Amino acid sequence: MYYDENPDAAHDLHELETVLLGQKMTFTTDAGVFSKKAIDFGSQVLLNAVHFPENSTLLDVGCGYGPMGLSLAKVQGVTATLIDVNLRALALAEKNAIKNGVTADIFQSNLYTNISGLFDHIVSNPPIRAGKDVVHGVISGAYEHLREQGTLTIVIQKKQGAPSAKKKMTEVFGNCEVISKEKGYFILQSVKL
Repeated sequence: MYYDENPDAAHDLHELETVLLGQKMTFTTDAGVFSKKAIDFGSQVLLNAVHFPENSTLLDVGCGYGPMGLSLAKVQGVTATLIDVNLRALALAEKNAIKNGVTADIFQSNLYTNISGLFDHIVSNPPIRAGKDVVHGVISGAYEHLREQGTLTIVIQKKQGAPSAKKKMTEVFGNCEVISKEKGYFILQSVKL
């Protein structure tokens, strides 16, 4: 599965050429990573919903092969850190950073275990299939890794638990807003006050 450390799926490399945030981007993908044949629609909805100030710091939790974090770094000029538990996805994210001319800090972390320091923004398209505990771990762990006024923004389909995630974000942060929704995908954002 794509949320395993070492997926055992046979390699099946693909090149994706796409436009994200108005910018042409190219990604190499492989079997054993999330959404290998196209950029996930939810990730695209999230990207179109956020605008982060240039040079703000961004943590992409569960980055996969890097479409969200790398696009935000390239187009919005954020200083991006990309983490995932999946070593195959991380190797692809590193290649994709070079391919797209993006500098990013990319390393393995199971949720926030290897994270130190504070960020201005955290984004995630959480691994729904890994279960509710993991999704809620993305949410609850974000609080202590954000600066004051920092934001957590996640994408989640209504049918895959958006109401439950919104409730959890409200519990952890004291607030949660639906900043965008499209075709059943909800973009939820909380601010650390």
